Parts: sequence; C-alpha cells; structure tokens
Amino acid sequence: MITEYTGHVDGGGPPITRDAPGLRITKISVGPYDNDAYVLECLETGEQLLIDAANEAPRLLPLVPRLTTVVTTHSHPDHFQALAEVVARTGARLTVAHPLDADGLPVRPSRLVEHGEPIGVGRQSVEVVHLRGHTPGSIALLYAPDGQAPHLFTGDCLFPGGPGNTKKDPARFTQLMDDLEQRVFGVLPDETWIYPGHGDDTTIGAERPHLAEWRARGW
Repeated sequence: MITEYTGHVDGGGPPITRDAPGLRITKISVGPYDNDAYVLECLETGEQLLIDAANEAPRLLPLVPRLTTVVTTHSHPDHFQALAEVVARTGARLTVAHPLDADGLPVRPSRLVEHGEPIGVGRQSVEVVHLRGHTPGSIALLYAPDGQAPHLFTGDCLFPGGPGNTKKDPARFTQLMDDLEQRVFGVLPDETWIYPGHGDDTTIGAERPHLAEWRARGW
C-alpha cells in the first residue's frame, strides 16, 4: 500500500491511504471503468465503511477486514459489481443507499437514507448529501471533522472539470447544478477535498471558479 496520498490511483495498481482526524481513508481503482472505491476506517475502533463496492471483490476484500457498512452512491452498474460478494464474504451488517436508487441494486439496502442523515463509522460519522441529476438517488458523503478541512465523496456527481453525466437532459443538468451550488459549493469551504467516483481528486477551491462556465456549456 502506498502511504503518500496524491489522489491518483491506477487501474490494477495499489491503493493509497491518508489519515484525516478520526478516520483513515483508502482509495483504490477497480474494474474496467477505473471506478474509485473508498474505505473509511475509524481510527479508534477500526470499524470500516466502504463507498461503492464497484468491482474486483478479491482486491477489495483484503482492505476491509472489519467492514460494517457498504454505501452505494447510485444505481449505475459499474458502481456495484462487487456488492453482493463483498457483503456475503464480510458479513457487513448495513448496506446503504438512497430510496430512489435502491431498486436498481443487486443487494436490497438494509438502510435507506435521505439528505442530511448521518451514517456511523465507528465513533465518527459521515453526512448524506443528496445530489439529484446524475441519477434520481445519487448521494455524496461528507466528513467534516471539527475545525478541519471537510472531505466529500461525490460518486459520479462532481469531478475535476465539471458535474457528472446527465445524458444531455437540460432538466437533469439544471437539477444537478442547482444541488451542487446549493448543497456543496454554497456551504463548503475551498479547502474541502473532493473524492470522485472515477479519476483523480480535486478541491472545492479548484473547481469553484468554473461554475458559470459549466452552466454555460450545459455539461
């Protein structure tokens, strides 16, 4: 495992890890679409939460010996190919998704969450941010330790360079941009670290100057 955290991982390559206050964050790229999966581990209890059991269960399983919760950010198949195997092999007691995307998943969520709800990770917790548009039930997860820079895991809703794919549907694009501006850029500081569902990390500060540009181009 690489311990210098750069925000970049290669498909088939080793994971990278960093420590935030209270949580250890591990990122790995899996599957043919280079999906980013994230493991959040409570530094006090060792309990773990996995964001998107996307693919390649044999590469994910060694990272999650104390897995209690799996969160699926949305119902696109590239984000849940390993979900059933990971849950079966680890005995994770909670599977989590938004109700609007729950029916598309191979494992029925044991907990359905709405905007603003907390999800526990040992003695820490992350907050659900519902970002509509990429899918109806797309969610991000916010970890905001007191007095420290927040960490936002955005699934396919926000990437370096723009919002997620809305299939050239103006209504879906407008909804996603509205939610991003109101629920992400409108409330989080520039130092917020962004962990997307594919590709490299970014920050709110790096992306904020381009909001008007994204609106104008329509994607």
